[in-house]
Amino acid sequence: MTEPSPFKPLVFSGVQPTGNLHLGNYLGAIRKFVALQETNDCIYCVVDLHSLTAQLVHEDLAEQTRAITAAFLASGIDPKKHIVFNQSRVMQHAELAWIFNCVARIGWMNRMTQFKDKAGKDRENASLGLLAYPSLMAADILVYRATHVPVGDDQKQHLELTRDIAQKFNNDFSSRIAELGLGVEMQVGDETVNGYFPITEPVIGGPAARIMSLRDGSKKMSKSDPSDLSRINLTDDAETIARKIKKAKTDPEALPSEVDGLAGRPEAENLVGIYAGLAETSKQAVLKEFGGQQFSAFKTALADLAVEKLAPIAVEMRRISADRAYVDGVLRDGGERAGKLAEATMKDVRDIIGLLQG
Repeated sequence: MTEPSPFKPLVFSGVQPTGNLHLGNYLGAIRKFVALQETNDCIYCVVDLHSLTAQLVHEDLAEQTRAITAAFLASGIDPKKHIVFNQSRVMQHAELAWIFNCVARIGWMNRMTQFKDKAGKDRENASLGLLAYPSLMAADILVYRATHVPVGDDQKQHLELTRDIAQKFNNDFSSRIAELGLGVEMQVGDETVNGYFPITEPVIGGPAARIMSLRDGSKKMSKSDPSDLSRINLTDDAETIARKIKKAKTDPEALPSEVDGLAGRPEAENLVGIYAGLAETSKQAVLKEFGGQQFSAFKTALADLAVEKLAPIAVEMRRISADRAYVDGVLRDGGERAGKLAEATMKDVRDIIGLLQG
């Protein structure tokens, strides 16, 4: 990763506690989190406030929050070297989100494709929280002045909005930031300005950044799909993982020897992408090994690899989840550490805006 500004590099990302995590979450996000922590300071958050936009009334939100935390820990995230916490413990997220609601423009929010997709035709009946979701996401990131965020394709537009909000705040308050000596010099186009918030960079990529349904290669793997056979849950045991791979939808043709041969074959491309992601290699390398073979043979190899990589995580998740006091302690400690960082930012932001404090 390259440093885009004079700000100290810091990685932030979050996962909603809405149902079981699956293979797509692991390859597209959590494994990136684990890799990034080797060379960066990282803050990883269970964004429980965001989950209210999808489902206001939860019967098991606390347990789902603990489950996501257990998945982080079982996958290899170190809560001592880095920070793991749940969003609602740190009130400064919501405080900064309100300020950003006043910085952002309604037109920006209306252009968000996720809002259009989730609100559907009855937009007037959608919650204000769903519309303002990206503003809270911007606050999650910028309350720590994070410089990098690992995101999937579906969140790139929201991160672009985060950059727009940071840019507008920096521009609107540039004189005040300079007067208080709180900014750093940043290059914006041909101009050098004093800015308080970094222009956060996305971390995207990998051979399996987007994992599709095992039953329909044109749809993203999802926790909400009514068919459990459509996804591999991180809680699935070895037998279940192998069974789901064997039952995954395919086409009658043999695997091609070149990536171009996957065009128009979404299920084939998805399974090759899953293998590449789990093996940490390229799709071309997978096809070099398996090109010309029928899916029966390839699925056996893929099932063996998936069991090898994922089954130990499921075992560790069950072990960690059984120790509720440990999980709660991780979240409590992480929340305290995150809160100190967030309050330092908010003290500056209140001064920049001119709010009376102290």
